Amino acid sequence: IDDLQISQDNLVFVSGIGCSSRLPAYLEAYGIHTTHGRAIAFATGIKVTNPELTVVVFTGDGDIAAIGLNHFLQSIRRNIDITVICINNENYGMTGGQVSPTTPMGYSTATTPYRNIEHSFNLSFLAKAAGAVYAARWTTAHSMQAIKSIKRGLQKKGLAFIEMLSSCPVNKKMFKTPREYLNYFLKETISYNIDYKNDFSSHVFKNLNECFTAHCEGKLLIGEIADLDKPDYHNLYQELKERARDEFWKAREE
Repeated sequence: IDDLQISQDNLVFVSGIGCSSRLPAYLEAYGIHTTHGRAIAFATGIKVTNPELTVVVFTGDGDIAAIGLNHFLQSIRRNIDITVICINNENYGMTGGQVSPTTPMGYSTATTPYRNIEHSFNLSFLAKAAGAVYAARWTTAHSMQAIKSIKRGLQKKGLAFIEMLSSCPVNKKMFKTPREYLNYFLKETISYNIDYKNDFSSHVFKNLNECFTAHCEGKLLIGEIADLDKPDYHNLYQELKERARDEFWKAREE
């Protein structure tokens, strides 16, 4: 925010419900804590009403990948000019550790005591497939890369999606210490087609199919998944209003 010289008066943080969603209260800017799954819908309304604002959404995997999935996909399709940051801890951590759409197959949760038998979403691949102008995926062990991606996302015109893979030490008790979690993230990650130095993951793949196969085998995919340019909704909407106004007055004159 400081590097990009974004004014706090023109900055709005929006969140839904979940462990990630108290973040707006800790940041010095306008913030709104919305209902479950509707953060992107609120953010869309804010941005369309006042396109001059920089709008950032904080959401979790349960918030965006289940009840809020349609809002997520439709906002990408429309190319709403917002930045969405998803803190993905792969379960409903706030309500007791229930299975979520991103819970890996084979994991035991409060609602899958005999292990999860469902395939999980890769939200960054989903964003790429839906047409997001920017999509990136990192873990909490890759903070510097995440900072660069968030900065890149804020500079893009259209919907930028940054996914942060996070631990859930309360309900997903894989390890006893933060150090063990960080080592796990560093050891089990694979990278796809990124420009940064390969000093933070065990493998780098340039072929998307190979990378996705490794992801399906249990590795954690990180990196920049999508980066493209296309017209955003707000510019197209302004053009539409001007065209409609011109055609209206032209018809009146005739």
